Amino acid sequence: MDIRYRHEWKHEIRYADLLAIRQRLRAVAIPDPHARDGKYLIRSLYFDNLDDKALREKVDGVNMREKFRIRYYNGDSTLIHLEKKSKVGGLGTKYSAKLTAAEAQAIVDGELDWMPLSGRSLIQELYCKMRYQGLRPKVIVDYTREPFIYRPGNVRVTFDYNIRTGLGCVDFLNPECITIPAPDAGIILEVKWDDFLPSIIRDAVQTPGRRATAFSKYAQCRMYD
Repeated sequence: MDIRYRHEWKHEIRYADLLAIRQRLRAVAIPDPHARDGKYLIRSLYFDNLDDKALREKVDGVNMREKFRIRYYNGDSTLIHLEKKSKVGGLGTKYSAKLTAAEAQAIVDGELDWMPLSGRSLIQELYCKMRYQGLRPKVIVDYTREPFIYRPGNVRVTFDYNIRTGLGCVDFLNPECITIPAPDAGIILEVKWDDFLPSIIRDAVQTPGRRATAFSKYAQCRMYD
């Protein structure tokens, strides 16, 4: 299981901000070399229980919280990750384990008996929470991500936009699953770093009059529930 500890903050920005910050970043950072034409198309499937614990904790601003999701990029189902994101204050921890397309589909279909025998602790944890806490797939979240990398401090700056929700469809490997624009979803600037945020990046992402926001793509895509 892969584990990452990172600081992060988010800003909800305007299109004019995106153009200005993108221009500044291009002078000091590099586009993610794994992106296609500088962008990823990301599809995630988020989990929650019958009481919407993850959603309520996000909306209520609970300091210690976690959420599970399955994610893949650019429609490529040969590389799928199960992820658990935990947050305490501004420090986020991401746990990750690989899934095959068949395993991901089995989770979506509620076929869980193989999970305790998988040998992967994160899959086993998800199994326990699906079996005993009622965790279930809740919503598909699609969006476009434009990522930049700055090596010192292992900084990653991303623009997320075109955020779409799958409504009641959770069959996220099905290309016929329709998504629609999430309500009031704008452009999200995210900055993530390890031990320090270099001043050159801090200056590059300045947005006068903007404040860090608790925007959640998951919460935004649940607004039609």
